[in-house]
Amino acid sequence: MPDPRQRKNIRFGLSVAIVLKQDQDTGRLTDGIVRDILTKSATHPHGIKVRLMSGEVGRVKEIH
Repeated sequence: MPDPRQRKNIRFGLSVAIVLKQDQDTGRLTDGIVRDILTKSATHPHGIKVRLMSGEVGRVKEIH
């Protein structure tokens, strides 16, 4: 499985599971398709922040 902490592994149209800000304490994942990549740096220890097609914003935890 590609590392979700590496920006190079995330791209537009990719199917991912993210953790939303309000779900960080529970770890509940939300599935969706990447619309925008919001993290500018090459890596992030908690996952790359993205906006899904649904408009939800969170950090990528799994790449499908």
